[in-house]
Amino acid sequence: MLDPKLKTFLKLYETMNYHETARALNLTQPAVTQQMKALETEYSCRLFSYDHKSLKATPAAAALETYARSAVYNDSRLIEQLQQPPLSTVRIGATKTIGEYLISDLTARFLQDPSITAEINIDNTARLLTLLDRQQLDFALIEGRFQKSRYASQLFKTEALTGICAPGHPLRGQTVPLQCLLQETLILREQGSGTRELFTNLLAAQGYGTDSFPRVVTVNEFSLLTSLVAQGCGISFVYEAVAAQDDRLARFAIQGIQAEHELNYVYLKDTSADLWVRRFGTAVPD
Repeated sequence: MLDPKLKTFLKLYETMNYHETARALNLTQPAVTQQMKALETEYSCRLFSYDHKSLKATPAAAALETYARSAVYNDSRLIEQLQQPPLSTVRIGATKTIGEYLISDLTARFLQDPSITAEINIDNTARLLTLLDRQQLDFALIEGRFQKSRYASQLFKTEALTGICAPGHPLRGQTVPLQCLLQETLILREQGSGTRELFTNLLAAQGYGTDSFPRVVTVNEFSLLTSLVAQGCGISFVYEAVAAQDDRLARFAIQGIQAEHELNYVYLKDTSADLWVRRFGTAVPD
């Protein structure tokens, strides 16, 4: 049985505030303090300390946090298994490129198993990692960067990044120096998006930033982004899978830059989630 003090610890680690933790868990503040002292005694280490008036987690707390998140996940899955529900619910997250363009067939094959149902959440990398930390996803397919020391992962595939523009744009079919793009309106996904992060990292490696462009338009939804590009409102950079499925778009490349990026299954370490990852990734038609 899961030690309830671990759930209290995780909430305190998230809020860094004893009062907020007590309120969220319907406990008294002294009860939260007592539970943390009990954990410190049990593990023979200091978990939190004050820096002036701010509560800070110690390195020992960071290590315990990784363990505790996995323990809470495994406990919830065990309870579900023991209750023997008629259907196993798999909670899947995917970033927008992956969710909208890369996994529809794989998901359909996975759901051919009548004992399985799914809750699928399409969001950006930052939000999906938060949901993983809160044990609200079993796994996520992520295109952005994540801490490989913090999470378990398996490679889904690699995907190339390509420039897109309107069919009548002078860049169509061209390979041009990066400097030739700096007079264009740039249309990008929102902050926290893996696609945006990859492109801004490429810019930074060449000594540029998004502020090198005269205008940057931010759009958090792919269909609108590609529609704006197709209508000549600006250029953008997307994964090849996005460009390949929209015949309204033309493509171009940046001279000397070939960008391929890993897309990964990401899940909590030391949990049974890897079983769902393997079942999803190896789903085959009957």
